Amino acid sequence: MNARTLLAAADPTLADFGKDPLWISIIKAVVIFIVLMLGVLFGVWFERKLISRMQNRYGPNRAGKFGLLQSVADGLKMGLKEDLMPRTVDKVIYFIAPVVLAVPAFLAFSVIPMGPIVSMFGVKTPLQLTDLPVAVLLVLAMASIGVYGIVLAGWGSRSPYTILGGLRASAQVVSYEIAMGLSFVGVFLYAGTLSTSEIVAAQANGSTLTLGGLNVPMPSWYMILLIPSFLIYIVTMLGETNRVPFDLPEGEGELVGGFQTEYSNSLKFAVIMLAEYVNVFVVSAVSITLFMGGWRAPWPISMWDGANAGWWPLLWFFLKMVLVFSFFIWCRASLPRVRYDQLMALGWKVLIPLNLGWILLVATVRALQTDGANRSLVMIMAALVLVGCIATWWRFDSVLQRRKDEKAAQVQAEFERLNAEPAAGGFPVPPLDLPHYHGVERKEVPSGTN
Repeated sequence: MNARTLLAAADPTLADFGKDPLWISIIKAVVIFIVLMLGVLFGVWFERKLISRMQNRYGPNRAGKFGLLQSVADGLKMGLKEDLMPRTVDKVIYFIAPVVLAVPAFLAFSVIPMGPIVSMFGVKTPLQLTDLPVAVLLVLAMASIGVYGIVLAGWGSRSPYTILGGLRASAQVVSYEIAMGLSFVGVFLYAGTLSTSEIVAAQANGSTLTLGGLNVPMPSWYMILLIPSFLIYIVTMLGETNRVPFDLPEGEGELVGGFQTEYSNSLKFAVIMLAEYVNVFVVSAVSITLFMGGWRAPWPISMWDGANAGWWPLLWFFLKMVLVFSFFIWCRASLPRVRYDQLMALGWKVLIPLNLGWILLVATVRALQTDGANRSLVMIMAALVLVGCIATWWRFDSVLQRRKDEKAAQVQAEFERLNAEPAAGGFPVPPLDLPHYHGVERKEVPSGTN
């Protein structure tokens, strides 16, 4: 048995889970919790330093070497400050909302694979807490439950700003989680499973597509093979985590602080910030697992036989996490916040239709790859679906263009009407034939008065 066969044998499968001793599972859970907590501390520091460098500033540089202890100092400050609670809030909902935000984020990370089977204190175990046949659906479910925390925080605070922030969050997650779930369908069709560990294993070796007797090699990572799904997921993960440019639930410009307006700068506020960063880590880890080969080393490091064995995959997984998190920071530093109507239009009118059309194309390709498939029938059905999609898009585009033309005609008619009014000494004057102008009622002025 050669080295590559031995490495492939170390890849975990669903059958390898549920066999760990209880103390090994406890150690894994505690390590994941500690790593995420430390990741939040250093993630805040890294974000502040990177944004400051983009803006030609120094960033935190006082507390500790290179300012590394600044996040620790901020956390201690928020934990020790007086916890103020407004008198009008619903105390129970106000208290549990940050908890509902944070707990699902930690639970979602339990199904993220971070390495192959290793020896931990003499016990062979995967570098993953657990896995399920529907592990990806568990991640989506935890993300949905986390939104309840935002809604409850807005409702329990009993403030117009917080309620609007909660409503925005609920509408935003409905639209963007649909697009996010659809972006996973292509991965499921190619991997043939919803298990996170087996999706990573499916990206180990590239597949071959046979077209007209010609074998076409396909890339192994789904971010290349399924690039439309990957790009759509990149957009939806920004909307799912309420990060710039989609941070509408906490829009400071119009909602003061959104759903967290009534939370003082204390421990509850710290838990809300903790949940936001952990959610960023979760969606980053999901993008790595489903589209970027998981814990496997990138090329050309993968040419080394020992790159995907032992504890080395933890390093590759960490480096990929840093790159994806840096993308979040880059978006925050360079993109402005969009309007709410643009946010919803992008989710419902662009991302979801594109996803549905792409899924049909991927399903057609997978059907052509199936042994014994009636390829002529598949091609005819694919052509009919393509014609239907083009006709639908043309109809939608024509209706949209007609509405734009009607609006432009109305604006032009109003402009011409105002320009047709008489002018006083070359300067435009308000129209005198309207009883109301700009909300002020026009009154007749008696003759002979100034």
